[in-house]
Amino acid sequence: MSSSNIVWYCKSFNELSGSELYDILQLRTEVFVVEQNCVYQECDGKDQKAWHLAGRLNGELVAYSRILPKGVSYPNSASIGRVVVKQSQRMNQIGIDLMNQSIETIGQLLGKQDITISAQQYLTAFYQKFGFETYGEPYLEDGIPHIGMKKAGN
Repeated sequence: MSSSNIVWYCKSFNELSGSELYDILQLRTEVFVVEQNCVYQECDGKDQKAWHLAGRLNGELVAYSRILPKGVSYPNSASIGRVVVKQSQRMNQIGIDLMNQSIETIGQLLGKQDITISAQQYLTAFYQKFGFETYGEPYLEDGIPHIGMKKAGN
């Protein structure tokens, strides 16, 4: 499957249908809780303040990220979080498309500004491809090594 067949859309929390929200929470739980064997509070109160970028392939949700405006996760920059690609689709370059779409969407919705992420440490090189640079020291978040990363005004 080609990642070019993905249909992308972005909605605020209140624009999501019940089915869309269910699909998002199901994919996030499937990967972040079950696959990564990590018990944590998946619903953290930020979804209502976020834009939700989703990619569907043949109607199935296969990629997702949560876009947060400045002041929600970081005081001086926007953020991309909950970056996830369905396990069966990870060899199809969808993660690259997802990050490009996420960065582009921030520019469209919020204008040019810094983007800060909390990256799983093993994905540092992946995020560096998009202009993110590490800062600070590695830390554990929900038992998984993470590192802060920042991209100057997109």
